[in-house]
Amino acid sequence: MPEDEWEEETAGIAAAVGAPAPKEPPDPTAQQLGPSKVEAAVAGQNLDFILDIPLEISVELGRTSMLINDLLQLGQGSVVELNKLAGEPLEVLVNQKLVARGEVVVVNEKFGIRLTDIVSPIDRVKSLS
Repeated sequence: MPEDEWEEETAGIAAAVGAPAPKEPPDPTAQQLGPSKVEAAVAGQNLDFILDIPLEISVELGRTSMLINDLLQLGQGSVVELNKLAGEPLEVLVNQKLVARGEVVVVNEKFGIRLTDIVSPIDRVKSLS
């Protein structure tokens, strides 16, 4: 939009709401600063100050919902059906945000998860907001 048209339009809007009209059009590069800061942070710059913050990591096998009455009827040997199929990847959540998917493994008689798919760093940062 040419500068003179912008001034006319903003002056009309400002007059309608009783505010002074802005003198200059907005800087089109101002909106580009947000994503570039996010990309820089994800690339590993300026992250040293948060590296020792503890996070809650959980692995979700599946979910279901049930009535309280059904919950009270559960006993040893009861089977609770989940919303995922056998063989589907498990979801790895950090502070309840999806960061990866993987499969169950057993290492030294302990369960673990082998990561098969990792959510991109940009998508992980976007999911925080």
